[in-house]
Amino acid sequence: MNELIVIGHPDLLSERQRWLQGLLQERRLSENTVEAYERDTRQFLTFLTGHLAGPPRLSDISSLRPADLRGFLAQRRKGGAGARTLGRGLAGLRSFLRYLERSGLANAAGAAAVRSPKQPKSLPKPLTDREALNVVTTDAQLAEEPWVAARNAAVLTLLYGCGLRISEALDLTPGDFAGAPTSLRITGKGGKTRIVPLMTVARDAVATYLKLCPYHAGADEPMFRGTRGAKLQPAIIQREMQKLRGALGLPDTATPHALRHSFATHLLAGGGDLRTIQELLGHASLSTTQVYTGVDSTRLLEIYDRAHPRA
Repeated sequence: MNELIVIGHPDLLSERQRWLQGLLQERRLSENTVEAYERDTRQFLTFLTGHLAGPPRLSDISSLRPADLRGFLAQRRKGGAGARTLGRGLAGLRSFLRYLERSGLANAAGAAAVRSPKQPKSLPKPLTDREALNVVTTDAQLAEEPWVAARNAAVLTLLYGCGLRISEALDLTPGDFAGAPTSLRITGKGGKTRIVPLMTVARDAVATYLKLCPYHAGADEPMFRGTRGAKLQPAIIQREMQKLRGALGLPDTATPHALRHSFATHLLAGGGDLRTIQELLGHASLSTTQVYTGVDSTRLLEIYDRAHPRA
């Protein structure tokens, strides 16, 4: 969070930095969320600099009108920002203004009066069960080195078999797999922990990778490594998945995160209840998990249209 590139009066920038640190340390929001809020508020302060013909002060923030915020959103929309990006940006600004209001430094009423952009309804795009099973096998991996192929297969198996986010999988350590566990304790967004079952096939995939990996990781160190021995980065797995899409004829929506969607959708189709799936995914709200009911209903209608003689 480099304040040198943020335009604003020192008193305002100081409060902004305290707010960002509080999001991380007190509210325990994820680093990705805080980075997004930092970026959104930086863009807003840059907008205000042009809007006010000078670096904004705390007094300028305290007298913000709804029209000022709508002007910022309009500028971002003109620059190509979508409804989700705008909604997140407005949420970040509201959070910052509420922080200032609690400190007696601003009034957050202006932000509260601005309606959030209407979010488009989009369903997750899971793979079919056959596509997902093909992706996670070691034989399907395109890496020439056996240990790299085993690594990729192990990561993808954890995404599909346990419903993990890619960051959660890459944070796992050898200690998490000590003693042939039947479950994993996962630390997800906001530092929240959950327990997910660990299937034998996923445990075996990890064991194969650890046996072949030339780099030794300590019990509490990230076990998935890049070819130079550093912690494996998500972009590597995303690139490997991109290669698999071409090799296996998968759609562009077949991403590592689509395997997590597939985990949830296939569980629901197999009779899993929403509350359980919510806990396994680590969703804070059941409404987030309910989107998968739409996926399942859509798939049922597609099958009906293809198969029913009267469709």
